[in-house]
Amino acid sequence: MEEKVENVSRLFSKNIVKQLIHRIQEDDLPGLAAQLAYYFLLSLFPLLIFLFTLLPYLPVPQDNILGAIGQYAPEEAMALIEKNLDSVMAKRNGGLLSIGIIGTIWSASNGINALVRAFNKAYNVKESRSLIVARGTAILLTFGMITVFIVALALPVFGKAIGLFLFTQLGLGEEFHAIWAAIRWAVSALILFGIFTVLYWVAPNVKMKCKSAVPGAIFATLGWTVVSLLFSFYVNNFGNYSATYGSIGAFIILMIWLFLSGLIIILGGEVNAFYAEKAKENC
Repeated sequence: MEEKVENVSRLFSKNIVKQLIHRIQEDDLPGLAAQLAYYFLLSLFPLLIFLFTLLPYLPVPQDNILGAIGQYAPEEAMALIEKNLDSVMAKRNGGLLSIGIIGTIWSASNGINALVRAFNKAYNVKESRSLIVARGTAILLTFGMITVFIVALALPVFGKAIGLFLFTQLGLGEEFHAIWAAIRWAVSALILFGIFTVLYWVAPNVKMKCKSAVPGAIFATLGWTVVSLLFSFYVNNFGNYSATYGSIGAFIILMIWLFLSGLIIILGGEVNAFYAEKAKENC
């Protein structure tokens, strides 16, 4: 137990902070994060359109999809997303599902490819896998992330129903709602941690054990949650982008949030690369 506590404390040591600052400058992380924000934007709407088109076949209410994003995204960004989704879904047709699949997989796999390049840069390795293997890996990761996202949306539906039934039988129906709010945050964090762990383990062109991806996954899960909530709080209470930028204010907020998300994810890869480098030095 003491060893685990020591390992976690080392994750946030002064040495790694200095190294991360150095790597941010050396690997041009802001530039890579800007690229990711662009790809995230291109894949966000196809993914949401695809999920909304699947709703008739899934036991997931529409509010759950937007609610999963709304937990972290600023209000103005969410308003922009909902407005565009409503516009597209109002004109949907029978071919939208197949188009959504193609658009989602292609756009999202481009985003994964951008992450692969960023992670390879963190490890100072070149992409030696063939184009087909690299793209296939990106597509498989995309399928995996979509599946996990759908499961994550469905779990609260069944979990809340089962939990409410059990607590009601025990005469604790009212207490359940408070407990459920905490459980949802814990489940969201675990799902994020799982996604980041697999991403950091599979995406880089480096042979590594799954446990080697854990430090970066912890950093990304905590970092993305905290940064998203803080940015959302700032925009909702202090930042008036609409007054400064007019009608494009919401779009700018969305892009900044996607940029910050990309930066945190890349930093998680840098954390893993740092520990991999240290492990080699100690061998």
